[in-house]
Amino acid sequence: MDDSSPTGGIPNPEGPEVLYVQGVSNSAAVGQYPPTQAIAALILGILGFMGFSCCTAIPGVILAKSAMEVAEQHPGHPDAGMAKAANIVGWVCIVGTILTLFIIVVLPLVGVAILGILGA
Repeated sequence: MDDSSPTGGIPNPEGPEVLYVQGVSNSAAVGQYPPTQAIAALILGILGFMGFSCCTAIPGVILAKSAMEVAEQHPGHPDAGMAKAANIVGWVCIVGTILTLFIIVVLPLVGVAILGILGA
């Protein structure tokens, strides 16, 4: 032991020294990952495929982006893969909605215009 310590090598009768981490109020939470909204983002993306289209897919992509930012700040975060999956599912749903609207709205208008030009 080092004789320069204030107690002179005598053990502390109050117990071991407690270390405090700045910004963490619960000492049991040290070493845990912060929560993300990855599950909610994935649910919203999946709901987009079930008929809610962009109404749920766009908020899902926004939540997935914020979850990916949190996961990138903490390497090894367990929600990193789920956040990436939610982002992909959301964008696929958005692109699918745009293509569906194109097929339903634009192509019939083009067909009517072509028939009008041909004089049918």
